[in-house]
Amino acid sequence: MIDRKLLKKLCTAGGISGDEGEVRKIILEEINESADKITVDNLGNIIAFKKGKKRPPKKLMLSAHMDEVGFIVTDILPDGSLKFDCVGGINDSAVFAKQVFVGKNKIPGVVCCKPVHVLKADEKGKNPPPEALTIDIGALNKDNAMEYVSYGDSIIFDSIYEDKDGRIISKAIDDRFGCLVLIEMIISELPYDMTFVFCVQEEVGLRGSAAAAFTAAPDCAIVIEATTAADVPGSDNEKKVCCVGGGAVVSFMDRSTIYDKEYYRLAMNIGKEKNIPVQTKTMIAGGNDSGAIHKSRGGVRTIAVSVPCRYLHANASLISLNDAEAVLSLVKELSVICIES
Repeated sequence: MIDRKLLKKLCTAGGISGDEGEVRKIILEEINESADKITVDNLGNIIAFKKGKKRPPKKLMLSAHMDEVGFIVTDILPDGSLKFDCVGGINDSAVFAKQVFVGKNKIPGVVCCKPVHVLKADEKGKNPPPEALTIDIGALNKDNAMEYVSYGDSIIFDSIYEDKDGRIISKAIDDRFGCLVLIEMIISELPYDMTFVFCVQEEVGLRGSAAAAFTAAPDCAIVIEATTAADVPGSDNEKKVCCVGGGAVVSFMDRSTIYDKEYYRLAMNIGKEKNIPVQTKTMIAGGNDSGAIHKSRGGVRTIAVSVPCRYLHANASLISLNDAEAVLSLVKELSVICIES
């Protein structure tokens, strides 16, 4: 069963790419008593080894990333407002007027731009790009602002966390949900020895996973992710990608990986045999840490299993608890099959 209290703790923690310390601390506290060996590499990846009942014929690595999309302070203006840039891929429409937390002390602020009544004709009806926006923390001037924030401070969305009627709404479900699945497996009894990697800096180019996969040197890998569900009004059927409520999502190809075809077939068969809801990602779009992992060393047989997630990379995403349970069940079954196949 999904630990919903832990998922809330993970999602509400702050951890943009390159500043995952708060999330890493939570994970280390959760797995410290269960993992047999834990290392944190120079980039900040957690690599945890857990003994199972048997030694595996193949070395399996399960991976999820700790970082979330967000922003970073690039300048502090004379009036005390903050200029910023995006960390990771964030749609312009998901930025304006959002509440945020700035820096380690989580100073509250709001993303702002020119009021609608002073916009020029060619500016109306458009989403202002980040370079046209500032963050207002209520500072009187630059000196006052610098008492609370600094250049290079991380900025995260100030998001609600709602767990109700089988749905969870929160920021950073991508990929704190994947981290939760790894934790759930580490604290459970495993049939085989397995290696678990909690990666940094996925949202800015799969950087952590490239280093971690080289160190772990697996034969095969399962990446647990959250993937875009575009099952909203206005989306054509073939462009919905996947649907919330449709079960775990298995990809055959995206923009960074062509997945192992046998693993893909095995995942779909497991769903039928074990009565686990499984669906296919119907668009070749996006990417995840598989893009770096499958090319590591001499090559790694790789598959991604994702929870369908609406409004990805925004201040509030939505998933189904049934889908979350399906992902956990599928990954447990698939991990054994990957090792033995």
